[in-house]
Amino acid sequence: MTLASLIRLFALAALWGGSFLFMRIAVPVLGAVPTAFGRVALAAAGLMALLAFARLRPAFHGKLGAALVLGVVNSGVPFLMFALAARTLPAGYSAILNATTPLMGVLIGAAAFGERITAARTSGVLLGMAGVAVLAQTGPVALSPQVLAGMGACLVATACYGAAGFLTRRWITARGGLDSRLVAVGSQWGAVLVLAPFAAWEVWREPGLPATWMAAPPAVWAAMLAMGLLCTALAYVLYFRLIADVGPLKALSVTFLVPLFGVAWGWLVLGEAATAAHAAGGGLIAAALWLVLRPAPAVAAAAKAGR
Repeated sequence: MTLASLIRLFALAALWGGSFLFMRIAVPVLGAVPTAFGRVALAAAGLMALLAFARLRPAFHGKLGAALVLGVVNSGVPFLMFALAARTLPAGYSAILNATTPLMGVLIGAAAFGERITAARTSGVLLGMAGVAVLAQTGPVALSPQVLAGMGACLVATACYGAAGFLTRRWITARGGLDSRLVAVGSQWGAVLVLAPFAAWEVWREPGLPATWMAAPPAVWAAMLAMGLLCTALAYVLYFRLIADVGPLKALSVTFLVPLFGVAWGWLVLGEAATAAHAAGGGLIAAALWLVLRPAPAVAAAAKAGR
């Protein structure tokens, strides 16, 4: 990667690591579905303001539908899954499980997008599964049906992320590309459209929710603003730019760094435990990611020869 891409990578990791902290603050007060919907609504508004400030005309060149559907896969469903998981899982757990995204990318790429799956990548997937098992069995949170459901929700989210990288390449990049800010705003509006009915259902089912939201402390609303404007609007501009610059699998290498920030933010702000289980489970997943994301020997040799 170039220096600019590396800077974007670290900034993105810090922002996405922070999103798990902010969900742990907002979800207990606002609820999982309203938090997910508020996140994408704020992100969509922030991105629209960014387009207006940059005087960028929203010309999607026939790719608006693709961007909207991409938003369902890359934002709507994953954000809802992680918000549901935040009801039971510490921020560090969700951040570490988020690191399985490239492993999901390997499986989905091989199953649906004709990607070659090598022995190293197969070993990486198995090692990553072992890391998830270690975290589940020995982590500081007692294993329960609710915890297992939260972990399952995180894995559904990472499967969506794994698929979205390839869909972005097929629907956007391979069709002539599109400004990353337009991809980001289109995808967030797609997420808004898919989550809006669920948020409306929540309000209809629990009429007292708006009063609860109005009484929420300022820290909760600050968390929502940070999650929507920084961890989503700004983060997706960075993410789609990385995909365009370095490709989907290298862009997914951000998940090497997200667990470090996720565990650190949870420990610093919420006092969540940072234990040997985090290190063991996260270490196995990190080793798995190295196996999955390292260049093939032939590619590495060709790159060296071309220097």
